[in-house]
Amino acid sequence: MQTVRDLMTTNVDVCTPVDNVYEVALKMKDLNVGAIPIVDNNQLVGMITDRDLVVRGIAEKHPGSNTVTDVMSDHLITIGPDASLQEASALMAEHQIRRLPVVENGQLIGIVSLGDLATNQYSDEQAGVALSEISEQDHQ
Repeated sequence: MQTVRDLMTTNVDVCTPVDNVYEVALKMKDLNVGAIPIVDNNQLVGMITDRDLVVRGIAEKHPGSNTVTDVMSDHLITIGPDASLQEASALMAEHQIRRLPVVENGQLIGIVSLGDLATNQYSDEQAGVALSEISEQDHQ
C-alpha cells in the first residue's frame, strides 16, 4: 500500500509569521504555486493560499505590507506521512481542500496535493471522487 510519504512533495518553500503578504504573493508567483505554508520555529502554524490573498487580503483592503498572520488560515487540516493515499483523498474531499500539509511531530515535512493524487494510478479514482466533491462545493 502506498502512503502519503511515497507521493508528497518534500521540497516545500515556506514563509514565517514575520513575512508580509507581498513577500508571500511574490513567492507564489516565482514558484508558480497556489499555497505557501507558514512555519514558526519549525512548526507549521498556518497556510496562505492564492484565494486567501484575494478574499482576506485585497477584498478586506489589507495592504501588501500586512503580516501573513492577517490573512493566513490557521485552522489547518493535516495528515501524517504514513497515512494511506485513500485517507488523504477522503480528508481532502471531506474538508474541501486541494492541498494537505504533511506533518510529523508538529513539523511540516511535505505537502500532498489533489494533483499529486490524480497523477498516481493507484489513487486516480479516489482523486477523481475528491475533485468532484470539492468542485461541487465550490459551485454551491
